[in-house]
Amino acid sequence: MDAKQAAAALDGMQVLDVREYYEWAAGHVAGAKHIPLRMLPARFEEIDRDVPVLVTCQIGQRSGIAADFLRDHGYDAHNLEGGVEDWIAQGFSLVDVSDEPGAVVDGWAQTLD
Repeated sequence: MDAKQAAAALDGMQVLDVREYYEWAAGHVAGAKHIPLRMLPARFEEIDRDVPVLVTCQIGQRSGIAADFLRDHGYDAHNLEGGVEDWIAQGFSLVDVSDEPGAVVDGWAQTLD
């Protein structure tokens, strides 16, 4: 799901950010739940199974892995294509941990393994 589609559907979705804490703290989609990708296998049941999930990360790589994992476990999960970098490029904002305007910081790729 691209940024424009995600923004239009946001009211009916929950947002899950799978980046590392320092990335999430610097800037994330308002209202996002934070579970780093490496912790998802142990914590995925914290996510409401009855509400579609928009999964975010830096560029869409980690969130793609997470969305696949969640779909394999019965969730209606959607990857934010291009991640928060594209979200910002399309003119949508982020908030930091203080709910002030947020920014994107350098992240790093990883897998569930």
